[in-house]
Amino acid sequence: MNERGSEMSGDDVVVRICDTLSEAIAEGALRPGMKLPEDVIGAHFGVSRTVVRGAIAVLQRDHIVERKRNRGAFVAEPGIEEARALLEARRALELLMLERVCERADPERIAALEELTIEEERIHAAPDAAAKSRLAGRFHVELARLSGNAVLLELLEKVLARISLVDALYRRKNGDQCGADHHRQIIGAVARGDKADAIALMSEHLDDLENRLLLDEAQGESHNLTAVLERFSARC
Repeated sequence: MNERGSEMSGDDVVVRICDTLSEAIAEGALRPGMKLPEDVIGAHFGVSRTVVRGAIAVLQRDHIVERKRNRGAFVAEPGIEEARALLEARRALELLMLERVCERADPERIAALEELTIEEERIHAAPDAAAKSRLAGRFHVELARLSGNAVLLELLEKVLARISLVDALYRRKNGDQCGADHHRQIIGAVARGDKADAIALMSEHLDDLENRLLLDEAQGESHNLTAVLERFSARC
């Protein structure tokens, strides 16, 4: 049995399994459609299939994982209609929260967002694809956090997690990640307290992100699950 898994409670192990799989999915190491065998996951974490099923059920509830009858659990594959619905939900949430951000943001928080854009530039200038995937969506979450509405923030985080699957399936092969230049412009409008300009810039930015998707085709890719679990469970 995995020594670390044996020292943790059942609930703790479920959380760790969920965190490991969620992060691996968000980074694209586990792609949509990939099977998640309970025996492989259980062996890695040193737990029974019952515990693994509990973790899978949590991810299934959040639409990150799906069960297929008599076939097991797989990383979810959002269909085109679901993808469009998620993009629509993201836009509604982000623009609503941005209005509140323009009313609440202070110089210290704005400076923290500006630091994040500097980190984005550094990471996007490097060839580390995993780092770029980790960064995707972070600016949007941190910006939304300034709205002060924890419920809307939780909803946005869940939508963004599912959009990472959409991105993995439908992104154009030559599409770039979320751009720091757009982010700086949005921050500038927020700093000026110009709500109308901030909303217009965010809407344009979301248009750009959506235009990088081809919502009429999907791409498949298989990975070695054991190697992925080794890599990501070390972080959790």
